[in-house]
Amino acid sequence: MRTFRWVEEHDLSRNVATVTSLGEKMVKPARLHTRFERARIIGARALQIGMGAPLYAKEEDLREEFKAELISLYGLEEASVRFVLDPLKIAVYEYDNELIPIDIDPHLDE
Repeated sequence: MRTFRWVEEHDLSRNVATVTSLGEKMVKPARLHTRFERARIIGARALQIGMGAPLYAKEEDLREEFKAELISLYGLEEASVRFVLDPLKIAVYEYDNELIPIDIDPHLDE
């Protein structure tokens, strides 16, 4: 069974980039994730976001990414003041941009 863990700042044995500001790359995966690992990481992050955890993506980046959807939902005038509320979409965006500090420990694949 594979375990998930938070990547620590002092973990220099793997290819981990640490950052100080939001919006920069936080974690480069040690290897490509399987579809099951990807689903588990995104689901865990979506749950965190849904429970009120801070976002790793900048608000402006999220508005730009989901601009077409916001315009279709709220109209052109309100799209600039509305925000994406779906935690799953935000988690997928963070995963695709390597902003989530969660990775799979490859040493426990037995």
